[in-house]
Amino acid sequence: MSQSAQQSVGVVETQRMRFEAPLRLSSGAELAGYELVYETYGELNADRSNAVLVCHALNASHHVAGVRADDPKDVGWWDNMVGPGKPLDTDRFFVIGVNNLGSCFGSTGPMSINPATGRRYGPDFPVVTVEDWVHAQARLADGLGIERFAAVMGGSLGGMQAMAWSCLYPQRVAHCLVIASTPKLSAQNIAFNEVARRAIITDPEFHGGRFYDHGVVPRRGLQVARMIGHITYLSDDAMAERFGRALKHADYGFSFDVEFEIESYLRYQGEKFSDYFDANTYLLITRALDYFDPALAHGGDLAAALAPASAEFFVASFSTDWRFSPQRSREIVAALLQNGRDVSYAEVEAPHGHDAFLLTDPQYHSLVRAYYDRIARQLDLGGRR
Repeated sequence: MSQSAQQSVGVVETQRMRFEAPLRLSSGAELAGYELVYETYGELNADRSNAVLVCHALNASHHVAGVRADDPKDVGWWDNMVGPGKPLDTDRFFVIGVNNLGSCFGSTGPMSINPATGRRYGPDFPVVTVEDWVHAQARLADGLGIERFAAVMGGSLGGMQAMAWSCLYPQRVAHCLVIASTPKLSAQNIAFNEVARRAIITDPEFHGGRFYDHGVVPRRGLQVARMIGHITYLSDDAMAERFGRALKHADYGFSFDVEFEIESYLRYQGEKFSDYFDANTYLLITRALDYFDPALAHGGDLAAALAPASAEFFVASFSTDWRFSPQRSREIVAALLQNGRDVSYAEVEAPHGHDAFLLTDPQYHSLVRAYYDRIARQLDLGGRR
């Protein structure tokens, strides 16, 4: 498919679904009523067989593709992947993006009003897990009348959700696409998350998570958290190529202000992040990342953990991703093969680090496109309508 044949899904509308039945969480807590916000792209076919669920990563949302009516500059975070003629072709598939519980982009979370107190949940919002998100997504699918997904797909934390879907609801997932993900965080990754959380929690403006009541935002903590995270998303080569040791000014300033271009970039990313992301949400989502470990209940046996899955799998990793390295994806593949599952695995040579799953790499996109072509043939969806 040529670049010119690819189009945007255009202006999209945020939708909401309310759930009154309590949701029992992994922690034992119960979330009474809650809302999930979502977007859809493409059309659901007559037999409802062409639905694809896209699960988002840490700082993303339900806004996967297209542009918002109220902000034409707000392009979906995976717009290069989802749309007419794109690898996940909305001329053939009905794509759903859901904002996870605990997020700050519309679904019920710490910024929402707690009906029990009449004030924002703040730190009282219960800790959630990847599995909790999947159970909530399953209720949304029920509400949309979708019994089985043609595919569940995600990158990074989204890939964890796709894996969880394949095990928790095996009969509801035909294909599972796990990209730049891992079966559990390494100690190093948990350490990065903890440093980021401490930056937020120790910010004087955090106020124990009740900063809303004080009319402030723990910006410094959020900025440092984002800077730490952003460093881990890029490879050394990508940072060297883009910034090297380039100076912001002509010579050293012999100060502790911005001296290097990379410092300027990280500060910019941190400041931008602190303008739109909620600190309590950051704590919740990074803890959900830490907790994900389906093999834990099986004595560390990942094959046993993935044994319930009946889907066909596409697993992809990137050569310079040191946060979720190819070795971690190969662990997933080995466990699936041990169970006799049908697995396609790609290790893509890309210089960009973990963020490669968000970028338009021709090899990567052609592999995803080919896999969705295969799904379309299985479902007899034909070519572009």
